[in-house]
Amino acid sequence: MTDILTELDAYLRSEDAPPDCLGLSDLDGFLTGVVCTPLPVANWAEVAFGAGATVPQRIMEIVEQRLTEITAGLSSKTPVLEPVFWQAPEGHSIAMDWCEGFMEAVKLKVTIWDEFGQSEIGAKLMLPILVHMFDDDGNSMFGLAQEDIDGTLDAASEAIPQVVPLIYREMRG
Repeated sequence: MTDILTELDAYLRSEDAPPDCLGLSDLDGFLTGVVCTPLPVANWAEVAFGAGATVPQRIMEIVEQRLTEITAGLSSKTPVLEPVFWQAPEGHSIAMDWCEGFMEAVKLKVTIWDEFGQSEIGAKLMLPILVHMFDDDGNSMFGLAQEDIDGTLDAASEAIPQVVPLIYREMRG
């Protein structure tokens, strides 16, 4: 993790952070979803930090820098995405928070994203993100059997850096 992301994470975990703010991985997924959305998302900061939250200028600068990094990576000639996933002690990536954050951005322009998700290409590209969605009881929203969850989530986590640039390209045309 870079120094600025470490600084952002420390703030988001601190007592100074707004009580309704997203965590670092959620925020990174959310910002990525905002970047992929083809129309401007004016109220993204309210979702990221909570309605009416006061956030220090330095933190907003870091968030804006991360938005710029994500945009530059996804819009480059050879697109790249370096998502902020948590790492399990065993070494594999945990993308659930990132995916939940991405889906928070989707909710802000749900009509556009629903149309995309109902297309053949959209449904296929969104699958690695959507497979990370679980209900409040911890059950897979895709009906994955308990014994298949870990392997499926690992494969989906590995696919996210490849599919998100394609989502960006398809959504941004």
